[in-house]
Amino acid sequence: QTLQELGEAVATRRKLLGLKQGDVASQAGVTAESLSRFERGKHLPSLATLEKLAEQLQTTIATLLDEPAPQADDDALV
Repeated sequence: QTLQELGEAVATRRKLLGLKQGDVASQAGVTAESLSRFERGKHLPSLATLEKLAEQLQTTIATLLDEPAPQADDDALV
C-alpha cells in the first residue's frame, strides 16, 4: 500500500464518521496541518500516531493499512 492510499483511507474513514480534521487531530495529539499532510499522502504518521488515529476513527491500524481487493484488468475479462 502506498502512502497516498493510507492517507485516503484515513480521510475516507474520517469523513464517513462525519468528523472534522481539527477534532480528530486534537484527539490524536497532532496538529490539523499534520493530519492534513497524512491524508494527502505527504507525510507518514508514526506508529503511535497511527494507533491514536485508528482509535479516533473507530477502526484498527490493520483496517487502515488494508490493501484494496485486486481488480481484474481488462485482459483478464476477455
